[in-house]
Amino acid sequence: MRALRILLVVVVILGGLFVIVDRVAVNFAEGEAADRLRTSENLASTPDVSIKGFPFLTQVASGSLDEVEVGIQDYEAGTGDGAQRIRIADLRADMKGVEFSGDYSSATAQRATGSATISYDELLKTAKSEPTQVAPGVTANVVGLSDGGNGKIKVRVEATVLGAKLPEPVFVLSSVKVVDGDTVRVKADALPKFGSVSLPESRVRKITDFQQKIDGLPGGIKLDKVEAGKDGVHITVKGSGVRLVG
Repeated sequence: MRALRILLVVVVILGGLFVIVDRVAVNFAEGEAADRLRTSENLASTPDVSIKGFPFLTQVASGSLDEVEVGIQDYEAGTGDGAQRIRIADLRADMKGVEFSGDYSSATAQRATGSATISYDELLKTAKSEPTQVAPGVTANVVGLSDGGNGKIKVRVEATVLGAKLPEPVFVLSSVKVVDGDTVRVKADALPKFGSVSLPESRVRKITDFQQKIDGLPGGIKLDKVEAGKDGVHITVKGSGVRLVG
């Protein structure tokens, strides 16, 4: 019995040491992955990287991690024109089946899902912010975006008719969706009226409707769905064969 108790104590001690070593190793790996991701994506700050699953060391031995969560604040995404950038306030990705190379220089996830948030002020940069002539004597421009409720965007438009600015702005409820996996499109559900002036739909939509391409997301993930929220548009992202580092 005494020998059994000693054996049990040894097992408990070794188990505790294994847990400590495992947690130290995973913390080190998370820090290394975060630093490499910051460098490869040219990020302004170090992202959050969390490796899930226990034990970590057995996952390393198999060459694959069950799940890795990544969080990036204020990510500067491309817009397709090579110059303008759009800031994503909060980008998060949950990567499954992350396999890494033998020298640990690269890691790729079999699939990834996540979310991103773009503020209305940031998205407003895409709209017609400068007054544009939509008909002889009539100019208009989008001056604000906000939550319209039920997944809609409220678009605020100001207009000038025959040199006189309309006393009240025009508000339009618009639908928002993802097209082509890399573009957020905003389209008015119903066309606004600018005083008593009747305008062709095509001209009005040049002001009310707009779209923003968003590319160059980390690891090649793509936009999936989008919905308007209180603080901006909330986008779900997804991808397969997503590069984590390397």
